[in-house]
Amino acid sequence: MNTRQRRAAQHGLINRPAARMAQALGVPRVMPNPACVPGSLQRCEHALVDQALNAALYDYECRIAARFEAIVGTLKAISAIQHTPDFVARAQAMARANLGFELPETVLAQAWVAGLDMRRLHAHCVLRSFKSCVEQAADDKAPWLAQEAIDGDFLRACGFHTVDVTPCADGRLQGLLPFVFRMAPGPEIVVKANAGALFDIESDMHDWAQREILRLSGGLSEGSEEGTYLKIAVYHFSSAAPAHQGCAAHASKDAAACHAALERLAALRMAIDSTFGRGAAPATLLIGLDTDLDAIRLHTPDAAGRIEAGRFIDAGAVYRATNGIDRDAARAALRREVAARAADGMASGMQALVERLLEANLSQIEYVIRHHAGRYAELGHDEHFICAGEAPTDVQIRNMYYFAHLDTVEEGTADLDVGIEIFKGLNLSQGLAIPVLVHFCHDQHVPGGRDRAVQRCRRVKAAIEERYAALAAQGRLHCQMAVSDRNGAERCCFIEDAPGQGAGAGDRA
Repeated sequence: MNTRQRRAAQHGLINRPAARMAQALGVPRVMPNPACVPGSLQRCEHALVDQALNAALYDYECRIAARFEAIVGTLKAISAIQHTPDFVARAQAMARANLGFELPETVLAQAWVAGLDMRRLHAHCVLRSFKSCVEQAADDKAPWLAQEAIDGDFLRACGFHTVDVTPCADGRLQGLLPFVFRMAPGPEIVVKANAGALFDIESDMHDWAQREILRLSGGLSEGSEEGTYLKIAVYHFSSAAPAHQGCAAHASKDAAACHAALERLAALRMAIDSTFGRGAAPATLLIGLDTDLDAIRLHTPDAAGRIEAGRFIDAGAVYRATNGIDRDAARAALRREVAARAADGMASGMQALVERLLEANLSQIEYVIRHHAGRYAELGHDEHFICAGEAPTDVQIRNMYYFAHLDTVEEGTADLDVGIEIFKGLNLSQGLAIPVLVHFCHDQHVPGGRDRAVQRCRRVKAAIEERYAALAAQGRLHCQMAVSDRNGAERCCFIEDAPGQGAGAGDRA
């Protein structure tokens, strides 16, 4: 049971059924050994681990979790006083004190008629708590942002002006940059999650071309003039339950997930070379993530950019092999491991990045050892809500939301259906509604862009409620719309649900 589940249980919320589900599926209770087991004879303190950064990230994890853990206890306390004369005022005071925001006034005011709509209040609180995380993101990240092992300056020194990362959209990969990679978010780094890491070739070609134009026109950061575009695809697997907790988009078949991501990378390189001339293709890197341990596999390219599925560096194995030796010896062993893979001509900048990613991931492996007993207690889905549309990137933490990337509901039907099925177990089985955030981005420099993003939100929300009409009619599906400015300060701005309302001041809730 993880921290969130443990505190929820203390509030009396029925525990999520993941353990019972795992038992029914035949997942073994005794898991394979992680990189190191706390309490064993082996000391779990690697010389290359950044302990200060681990402490700062754990504080960040706890701070984010606390904003959601307070919801159930607060709503139970509010429910207990709903028939008192001064109920609305007392309820709002409790919400402000415990959650940091007020509840919908109309829901509270109507409680005397048919009782509180707890499903709606719970869904509202989940999404409003996420909005609070977005609003406080800069302050939350400040203690650890500058400590990250990889930043824009390092990437430019490696020869990369842009790093475009496509992880699987699974919620377990949402802490990929700051935790798993120890990479500081910045304008040089683009993250676009897709189910199964199956990014769209044409869309990525457009993104590559746009960044290349910016580079040639001087629109990127200083020092990027001679840099290269790097595309990273991240597939995932489960070492403890490979047949059940791997990538759902590939039916938990690890080899299929790896090969599919590899094929997309090769197809992108071929498409750009064929369109813009041989040699134009971006550099590529394939990374596998064991979501149980947060240990990565680095599939390194050769001189020609070729990557092989069976050829990789396993960070978990490196941790085990170098744990217990001094810092210099451990770093020398790590560099030898990377150099052995670079013997066939891997570019020097790529080699430097691979070395830094590998060393940085040792800190995350030990983070999971120290704070999660060596392996996450919840191996699978444990998200708070479904996000449909474009993913907000301000909050980067494991299992925050299930993401369905889409422009229209029709094209995202499969992903949405999977999300609804997941939340039937996570929320509906507990009597709670499914919170859905419909989120799209706009560019403040494009006239009318915000209006179009708002209308897009409304169309998608209406289509979701139509597709899952029974759930919506029963109050078991709660949708909230929001927009963000890609290049401005507006982040996750909630949109009022008035049918004829435009994108004026009334939308800026």
